[in-house]
Amino acid sequence: MYLTTEKKEEIFAKHGKSAADTGSAEGQIALFTYRINHLIGHLKINKKDFNTEKALVRLVGKRKRLLDYLKAKDIERYRAIIAELGLRK
Repeated sequence: MYLTTEKKEEIFAKHGKSAADTGSAEGQIALFTYRINHLIGHLKINKKDFNTEKALVRLVGKRKRLLDYLKAKDIERYRAIIAELGLRK
């Protein structure tokens, strides 16, 4: 499997407050970004996998809503996470 428990803990430790902090917006955005990148790679190989394409669109929407929430809540945390993950311009 592409996303093991150790990889999740590593993502949350790097972007969240701790490895056990799975609820922070930054940790969730980082996890969604990792999953989105994996699905994009899958779709480059399997162009006709429309179920994965739908899941990708859904994940991008979830990440966008979390980014909008973070932007409204704390603009400095928003700027830090987009710079760290390289999401925007």
